[in-house]
Amino acid sequence: VARGAALARERSSSGDVVTSGGSGFGVMAIVTAIHRGFISRAKGLARLQTIVGFLRNTAQTHHGAFPHWLNGATGATVAFSANDNGADLVETSYLIQGLLCARQYFNGAGTDEASLRADINAIWQRVEWSWFRKGGENTLYWHWSPTVGWAMNMPVRGWNEALITYVLAASSPTSPVPRAVYDNGWAANGSIRNGQTYYGQQLPLGPSHGGPLFFAHYSFLGINPDRLQDVYATNYFNQNKAHSLIHYNYSIANPQGHFGYSDSVWGLTASDIPGGYAASSPTSDIGVIAPTAALSSFPYTPTESMKALKFYYYVLGDKLFKEYGFADAFSLKEPWVAPSFLAIDQGPIIVMIENHRTGLLWNLFMSAPEVKAGLTALGFVSPHI
Repeated sequence: VARGAALARERSSSGDVVTSGGSGFGVMAIVTAIHRGFISRAKGLARLQTIVGFLRNTAQTHHGAFPHWLNGATGATVAFSANDNGADLVETSYLIQGLLCARQYFNGAGTDEASLRADINAIWQRVEWSWFRKGGENTLYWHWSPTVGWAMNMPVRGWNEALITYVLAASSPTSPVPRAVYDNGWAANGSIRNGQTYYGQQLPLGPSHGGPLFFAHYSFLGINPDRLQDVYATNYFNQNKAHSLIHYNYSIANPQGHFGYSDSVWGLTASDIPGGYAASSPTSDIGVIAPTAALSSFPYTPTESMKALKFYYYVLGDKLFKEYGFADAFSLKEPWVAPSFLAIDQGPIIVMIENHRTGLLWNLFMSAPEVKAGLTALGFVSPHI
């Protein structure tokens, strides 16, 4: 973690640069650690008080939204790219997702827990979700910059990792967006539908072969896809299961002949690669596997994910499993192992294994009354709301 903020570093080597989205995943990991008895409730609470205090009082926001990267010592925005030097609404969504889980978990009557909840509510309620419609358009925009405004000009449009952004925008008690923004913006009036079959799996939504596997993870750390239904999909769990099995079956078929791919080495997603970073998928595959892909799919593919976990842990062993868990990515061809650990890859492993085992984070997030109301307003039906 970076000093002062207690937030998650972007990667193990990034100094004071912390990531807002990865910190949201980290908050959920802290709740998991308390639940598992790895740390005490008091220790977890103290850490979250530091995090939340920094986010409320020190961290720079733009119309209530956080930047992708922050300086963990000063709270100042750190530019992600030339024009991306302000708000990142999707990263903000991942952070709020984690904070709402913490708010629901720390439900005690004591002043410390009550104060934590109040601070989280203040952070949550000051996000101007509707402002990110760029003057009232029926879509949300990903970025805004205090120097170049809407220059990034990137609508948040599905299917990808950002369903949580529309769910939280509809759930906001202070700045909600109507269903038309979801239907026209996120769903692009239905064009998120797919319906094609890849490697024996029919895919309800998304691009050819499903895209990188983080699409099935980031928004669903909190949103429970089990029997979640709306006009675009009859069960979002089936979407994520099909997506995961496409990756699994792709690795077995191994059409590009990458060395080492098997039923125990599978899953393509965004990760470090030799000399850079890439969002890998069955349609963009250079032979690099990220452990987070299969391991964060545990709720959807428990048998297939366990095969991968056992291979990564027992066969690859300490070549892959190191001081912060599994290294970010590897290639058996080179062989190559990333020297890095990324918050947005480590966090989902912890959270999704816990969701597979107990549903802890799903239950917490879905218990938030605002989330129940927001999902309902968007037309979702679920036994969990």
